[in-house]
Amino acid sequence: MKLLAAMCILGLSLQVASAQDVGSGFRRADWLEDFQQLKARLEREYVNLAWMGSPQSGIDVPRLERRTRDALATAATDSEAEKALLDFVAGFRDGHLSPLPRLTAPTVAVAAEPEDAALVPGDARTGCAALGYAATSPIAFSLPFESLPGFVLLGDGLGAPFRSGLIPGPDGRRIGIVRIQAFRSTAFPVTCTRAWAALEAAGKPLARRAIEDGASDLWFAALAEALAKLREQKAVAVLVDVGNNSGGDDSGDWMPRMFTDRTVTSAPLWMIDAPVSAKYFDEQIRSMNRGLAAKPEADAVRGLEQARSFFEAAKARIGKQRCDLSWVWTEQRPWNRDGCNNLLAAGSAGGFMRSLPKGAYGDRELASRLSWSAAIAPNFGAWTGPVYVLADKRSFSAAEMFVATMKDNGIAKVLGARTGGDGCGFMADGDPLVLTHSQLRFRVPNCMRLRADGTDEVAGIAPDFPIVPMQGESARARAGRALAVIAGDLSTAR
Repeated sequence: MKLLAAMCILGLSLQVASAQDVGSGFRRADWLEDFQQLKARLEREYVNLAWMGSPQSGIDVPRLERRTRDALATAATDSEAEKALLDFVAGFRDGHLSPLPRLTAPTVAVAAEPEDAALVPGDARTGCAALGYAATSPIAFSLPFESLPGFVLLGDGLGAPFRSGLIPGPDGRRIGIVRIQAFRSTAFPVTCTRAWAALEAAGKPLARRAIEDGASDLWFAALAEALAKLREQKAVAVLVDVGNNSGGDDSGDWMPRMFTDRTVTSAPLWMIDAPVSAKYFDEQIRSMNRGLAAKPEADAVRGLEQARSFFEAAKARIGKQRCDLSWVWTEQRPWNRDGCNNLLAAGSAGGFMRSLPKGAYGDRELASRLSWSAAIAPNFGAWTGPVYVLADKRSFSAAEMFVATMKDNGIAKVLGARTGGDGCGFMADGDPLVLTHSQLRFRVPNCMRLRADGTDEVAGIAPDFPIVPMQGESARARAGRALAVIAGDLSTAR
């Protein structure tokens, strides 16, 4: 009788819920279909899904899926159902897997794309602003080292591209600090205005590409100059501050080579086994073809042809695995990089080759097609002493690439907190995932970088020396504690 009564109550509840759905315009079936569509697309297109389905990830995907189904089952409005799906995506704790604004159908004629702003000689500030150069990231150190006794500011991060300075440690030895607030040269407007001035002085046209290339070269050179100045000022170690750094581009893989004279290897790169990855492979194939068209020496021809064959084979493998990853919604399986996981080997995070020595092939432009960091080879080894990296939970994406490369290559020890956990993100532009009924839109990461221990960088990089906020401790005191940790570690290493 109790079971019968429960069934009657459940049936009545479903009838009431169904009536509410009809009366309010809320259609639970549509949201359930969208949820199924979302999961199916993630199985095919989300590069980190097999990792997320492992115990190593720290994400309990089956629990997340059950919680979402329960939330949809009890939702009474579109807002509640939408929140359930957004919470589901947020539950992966992958910043690159994220919602995009809904697009609305135009009610008036769509405006035509405006022409590019004119680059007017003599007005570098306006022109660089039009090109997107803006200090969009915090320039101040992520801990207030500037406020501590004895600190000397060498570069302000405005007139000089990088904020840098010297500060005495507890034992009196001076520690250099340099801030990299973003891994994109457009976040450093002064490099653009300098590149602009150099073109005008040389009587060259103010072409967008020439300005951007010049600004990029000056950006890396400015970091090398900042490190040289710290060396001249007898710094015994350098602390590189990438706290509160949202990321940027591949410079996160290039810059570690500026902090050592040893060979640095880039992280292995994997792409999702889906059509979007063909765009990345095609881009690399075109790059190798352009290099071969320049008719280089025989050893360079071999390297370029080997790379082209690799990317052609990778492209040909798209769609061949047919892995069923639906198990992630019901169970956890140990991470296996070489298992059936919808991943394609794509070389390294720095190009086809994981590393090239300085001066490889005697042609920097050609070498940079095989290992992108070769583009800044003149700046390799700008600093060769002890290095520490300060990171925090707001260090994402390319900043994590920098931290992982520095740590995994034994260049630096890491202070602070575990990084945010965005990982690789995107090596090719693809269409967003759009759910049929709700029109919710999501961007879905298509690339993965693996750490030296085989784990996915999306898990974040843990510090060697945790420097986390403690109750009753100010940010200034925490900055002092970080310096004490560095001084103690330097003493131990002597």
